[in-house]
Amino acid sequence: MGANAVVVDTQGAATDSAQARTTAVGQHLRRWPPSPRVILAAALVLVAAQAVARASLVLDGHLYWDDLILAGRSSAMPLLSPEFLLYDHDGHFMPAAFLTAGVATMLAPLQWSAAAATLIALQLLAALAVLRVLWLLLGPRPVVPALLALYLFTPLTLPSLAWWAAGLNSLPMQAALAWVAGDALLLASTGRRRYALTGTVVTAVALAFFEKSVLVPFVAFAVVALVARVDGTSSPVRGAWRSGRPLWLACGAVLAVWAALYLTVVDSQLRVPAPAEAAMFVHHGTSLGVVPALVGGPWGWERWPPGPPWAIPPTGLVVAAWIVVALAAVVTLRCKQRTGWVWAAMVAYVAASEVAMMVGRSGPDTVYEIAQSLRYTSDSAVVLVLGVALLIRAPSRLDTGRTVGRHVARPPVAAAIVALIVTSSLWSTVTFARSWDANPGAGYLDIARDSLARHRDVPLLDQPVSLMTLLPVAAPWNMASRVFGPLTDRPAFASATPELRALDESGRLVSATVEPTRWVVQGQEPGCGTRIGQAGGEVPLSGPLMIWEWTVALNYHASADGTVSVALGAGSPVDVPVRAGLHQAFVRIYGTGSVLSVRPVGPGLELCIGSGTVGVVVPGTEAIP
Repeated sequence: MGANAVVVDTQGAATDSAQARTTAVGQHLRRWPPSPRVILAAALVLVAAQAVARASLVLDGHLYWDDLILAGRSSAMPLLSPEFLLYDHDGHFMPAAFLTAGVATMLAPLQWSAAAATLIALQLLAALAVLRVLWLLLGPRPVVPALLALYLFTPLTLPSLAWWAAGLNSLPMQAALAWVAGDALLLASTGRRRYALTGTVVTAVALAFFEKSVLVPFVAFAVVALVARVDGTSSPVRGAWRSGRPLWLACGAVLAVWAALYLTVVDSQLRVPAPAEAAMFVHHGTSLGVVPALVGGPWGWERWPPGPPWAIPPTGLVVAAWIVVALAAVVTLRCKQRTGWVWAAMVAYVAASEVAMMVGRSGPDTVYEIAQSLRYTSDSAVVLVLGVALLIRAPSRLDTGRTVGRHVARPPVAAAIVALIVTSSLWSTVTFARSWDANPGAGYLDIARDSLARHRDVPLLDQPVSLMTLLPVAAPWNMASRVFGPLTDRPAFASATPELRALDESGRLVSATVEPTRWVVQGQEPGCGTRIGQAGGEVPLSGPLMIWEWTVALNYHASADGTVSVALGAGSPVDVPVRAGLHQAFVRIYGTGSVLSVRPVGPGLELCIGSGTVGVVVPGTEAIP
């Protein structure tokens, strides 16, 4: 009896344990799906995680290429002047970007911290705007944080985030794409005119940052129409027009005013590439760019300094990414109703971005790898995530034989897929950061800024900055006087100096010499050379010079302190300060001919000019102590 009782007790305990586990599982299932508050908290945690991850990339960055042009222009012109704001920047019309860069430069001249702060703030704004529109499209569903994660960590947006000038274009547009689409949805559902007002204002602001933002209201219209389509509304296009008419009309007026201003300012040199060229651009931009990024690629990046990095996905990843996209298309088209137009819209937007890149950037000197830089398709990340949200929103078909879609849609499977893509994306972020940091010119600005601050006593002749910092195609904004113009703690840039100094390729201030092309001929007057009286005179050179900007080593003996005017041929004269006694001056002068014209400015000044050199400045190896 005792043994039987023990067996009965054990079986009863096992039964109680099984019932407890069943009850616990049932309670867990009753807690799924989680509450809207939990879903929103999860989404905000992802936004915070992205902010930390991207901030670590941004804060470790540096001013690059166009960034220096934006900063240099802001110090050379009044901040609110039309010449500063209404400027054709390589085909871009971006007054708000100029203004933002100008304010940041004024607050922290040539300091990356100010640029990084604007990028981080704009990225956060875009992330919250995408969260908002996903919430409007899908409601408080657990899939919202998953879709948000795909946008937050996609490598598509990396290159435009790390580069300040590119980020000032792309990030406001990304935020506007999501925000105006959300306003359009709210206007259609509530009829409240305030959403038409805010949507119009956001569109106008985005246009002031980037001309490609002309697509913003069209994307918003497409989102409203596609929502109506997947929801089964008859005449979705007509319904979208009617429900959002105040917004569409207001945006149309903004676009008309903007277009008139754009065509006045920008002289676009558009070029239609040949079919073979277009096919190569599409291949590089799609198969080697956008498609691998959809699964977290490219994993690897290449660059030819001083150019920016571009994606180099392995062949296996490219094939796998295309398979994933094809499977996603087949599954959604077969298992979801009315999704064909959603796919067509996503493809059309990516195609439009690539066409804009081709007609605006293609040319005989353009390499196809520019399409792999991902800068020209970064805003597609927002549109593609919205497209996936619409695919999820679409109702399932009633054919119970098609189980693939339901299997993939199970929370554990969907979470695993998203986790794999995010992990892949984070690895691409790490490899991008390595490539971005591998820039030989990255330390030039820091070294030059410190060197200039320690040697403010002698004026500097202007010179181009390092080729790894800005190439001559950026002239005149590649000149040191333009690049370092925003700094207050530096020597003056002048056309004449008593001591020849120059910045070397690393940014150090070093002593320099004039590499002779011609020589100043020693005059015939004993003990003087060539005498220059009050009326001025000519100093012969050893031969003619072609028209160019030359540097003259002028050896002189002056009767008093004063100023002389020096010109080469018919070129513009340069005022050169001179000191009483025997001294040397280095003069930067533009012109052509075989004689220098020298004329004292003011009474009581005479000079004796000795032999010297005329040529180009060559930095030495000895740093200024």
